[in-house]
Amino acid sequence: MMTELESTEIKINLVSPAFTKTNLNGYAGTESVEDRSREVVRVALLGPEEPTGTFTRWESTSIPW
Repeated sequence: MMTELESTEIKINLVSPAFTKTNLNGYAGTESVEDRSREVVRVALLGPEEPTGTFTRWESTSIPW
């Protein structure tokens, strides 16, 4: 999708929430939903001058493609 939208103003950024305590894993995760949702919110609020095509985890830490 990122490649298809490259010529548009639509931004595509990915976030990995890490091993978060959710119903999906029986709450066995090591991270809280509140802590890991911070990066999702940060990326969702990126402005028009911010980057696209990123893949991050907590606190803007990049994950190599």
